[in-house]
Amino acid sequence: MRRVVITGLGTINALGNDVETSWRRMLAGENGVGPITSFDTTDYAVHFAASVHWDAAQHFNVMDQRKLDPFTMWAIVASREAFRDSGIDVAAVPESERERFGAIIATGIGGITGIEEQFLTMLEKGPRRVSPHFIPKIMANAVSGQVAIEHGLLGTTFTTSSACASAAHAIGMAWRAIQWGDCDLVVTGGSESATTRLGLAGFCSAKALSTRNDDPSLASRPFDLNRDGFVMGEGCGILIFEEYERAKKRGARIYAEVKGYGSTDDAFHITAPKEDGQGPARAFREALRHAKIDPATVDYVNAHGTSTKYNDAIETRALKLVFGEHAKRLAVSSTKSMVGHLLGASAAVELVATALSVHQGVVHPTRNYTTPDPDCDLDYVPGSARKLRVRNALSNSLGFGGHNVSICIGAPD
Repeated sequence: MRRVVITGLGTINALGNDVETSWRRMLAGENGVGPITSFDTTDYAVHFAASVHWDAAQHFNVMDQRKLDPFTMWAIVASREAFRDSGIDVAAVPESERERFGAIIATGIGGITGIEEQFLTMLEKGPRRVSPHFIPKIMANAVSGQVAIEHGLLGTTFTTSSACASAAHAIGMAWRAIQWGDCDLVVTGGSESATTRLGLAGFCSAKALSTRNDDPSLASRPFDLNRDGFVMGEGCGILIFEEYERAKKRGARIYAEVKGYGSTDDAFHITAPKEDGQGPARAFREALRHAKIDPATVDYVNAHGTSTKYNDAIETRALKLVFGEHAKRLAVSSTKSMVGHLLGASAAVELVATALSVHQGVVHPTRNYTTPDPDCDLDYVPGSARKLRVRNALSNSLGFGGHNVSICIGAPD
C-alpha cells in the first residue's frame, strides 16, 4: 500500500479565518463562543454559538456570493490556504497530473442557509421567484464540486455525509484513494454552516445544546462534571493529502503521516450512543490495526469531546477498553471546547489541530475543564497547552446514526 502524508492545511472557524490565527488561539485556550448576532434569538432556548466572523466580499464577487452557500465559500477559501501552505501552485500543474488530484470533502447538513432563504422567497413572492441557483447552491456535493472547479481537480470527487462523523469519513476515503493508487493528491476535510434560525431551533428542540446563556464562554466544557450540552459551531477544515514519495521528491514540508482509519457503527439508536462504548472502541482498534503500530506509542488523542453527558463518558470508556492502563498516560483534549461542535466539519478542524500537534510537539488544552467527573477520569490537558512529543495520535468522531470513526496519524517513520 502507498503511504499518505499531510502537506497542506487550511481552516475557517470561530477562533480565526486561517490556520496561523486559529492555532495560536487554540494553544492559548481562548474562547470562540459568544452571542449569535446574525439573527434574533429572543424566542430560542439558546442565544449563543461559536460563529465565524468574516466578510465574503473579500473573497467573492457579488454574483459568486449569490451562487455559493457559506459552507461552500468557506471550503473554497480554506482550500486556497491549504494549497498555498503545501507549496503547490495547482494552476501550474499540467492537466495530466491533475487527473490524479481529487476532492473528497464532507458536510453534515449542507446548504441550509440557502434552503431557508429560498423557502421564504417562495412563500412571500411565489415559486417563480426561487433562484435558478438554488439547487446547485444548496446540494451537499456542491462543496466538493466547487473546490474541484476552483482548482481544476480532475480525479475522484465526492461528498460524504454522516452527521458528526462526516469529515472523518471523507478523510478516510481520501486516505484510501491515495493508498489504492486512484489519486496522488486529494483535497479533503469538511465544511458546515448550520447555525441558522432553523438549524438552531432543531438542536434546541432536541435538547442537545448547552443553555448556559448567562456566560457562553463557559458553555463548552468537555469531560467536566458540570457540562450540560454542546455548543453549535461552524466553519471548515481542509487538508492536502499527498502520496509520500511524491511529497518527498518535491521537498514538501510534511506535517504528519496518515497511518490508519477505523469506521464502525453502534446499530443502536439514531441519536443516542450505546453506553458500553464498544462501537467507538472497535473504530479505535481498527485505526490502530491499519496503522500497524503499538498502542503504547500513541501519545495524544484529539477527542470527539462534545461536552454532552453521555458522549464524553462513553468516549472515555472506549479509550479505556482499547488502551487499558496506557489510557491514563494519554494526553486527551477537545478542540470543541474552543470552537464548538462543527457537526460535519468537526473532524476536519480537529485533524488540522492534531497534525499541528504531531508536527510541533505541543497539544492544546481542553478549555473550561475545572471540575473532574468520576466517569471521565483521564488526562484532559486542563489549563494550558503542553509540550509533548507526539509519536502517534488518534482523532475521534462519533456521530448521530451511531457512526464511529477514528483517524490515526503520526510522525513519518
